[in-house]
Amino acid sequence: MDLVKQYIIQSISTASNNLRLSTEKIEVVALLREAISGSGNLYEDIKRMKKITEFSTLAIRLNQIYDFLNEGRVDFLKLSDQFKEHSQSLIRDLNHMLDMVNPATFKDSIKKIKGEEKEDIVEIEDKTEESGNEISVDLSRREPDENVFETSESDKIKEEIILSEEKIIDDNSFENYESEVLKSIKPFDSLLKDLSEKDLNNEEIEKYANIMKENEKASLRNGFNIIANMHNILAHSLLLINSGVLVPSAELIESMRACLIVIVALVKGKEVDISSYLNRAEEFGKKIINQKIQDNN
Repeated sequence: MDLVKQYIIQSISTASNNLRLSTEKIEVVALLREAISGSGNLYEDIKRMKKITEFSTLAIRLNQIYDFLNEGRVDFLKLSDQFKEHSQSLIRDLNHMLDMVNPATFKDSIKKIKGEEKEDIVEIEDKTEESGNEISVDLSRREPDENVFETSESDKIKEEIILSEEKIIDDNSFENYESEVLKSIKPFDSLLKDLSEKDLNNEEIEKYANIMKENEKASLRNGFNIIANMHNILAHSLLLINSGVLVPSAELIESMRACLIVIVALVKGKEVDISSYLNRAEEFGKKIINQKIQDNN
């Protein structure tokens, strides 16, 4: 696959990771990535997409990215920052497209692009509208597998896949954010094991609470609201444990570990369905907020 296709596909994947997607929408994202990957002439296909109602605004964004990559003036020292900007710019239009189609209608639209059906042509002005509205969404581009959560053994296998092979890149770019988040994962997982064995070290707990707070801030700066929320939940959980408000029961530890798994899966872009972990983490977060309110009163 050529670099332009890879860049655009990864931009779409990163954008989708900032959206709360149903199984149906996850499938549409996968179909879109597949269509771009298999395109024989991406430039012409994007032009055709701009003339199809459900794709038009997203295609305009993709066309801008395509032009940027083909201008021949790409500054590779700044490419990571540009990639982040491109990915974030796709969020709104990708979400709009996903609201208009389902897997079946998407496939019909792809046939129009390939010329297999008559196109419903819509003329649209080639301009984008900037929006200052904050998008608080969740991310999940994972390809669905209906049986993936049927057994606890499959959960263990999935967790091993998610938590393995940390990606460490030492620079000052967007990848450095990933490095900073991922390097604390294994030590934090070890801390959870110690907590489950009632081996409490107040200094260690406070240390990792502070790390989670810093990672939360970094996630917000990079536009990853879901990841930021997971770090927030972990930080406050540790502080409540340290103050004696929460007891590190087996259920509490597993809920904290669910937050950890969501963080790693989203940062690494793992091709697994994390919906059950995300649901558990969010429910746990609500309980933490309620606990904080009770404690303050």
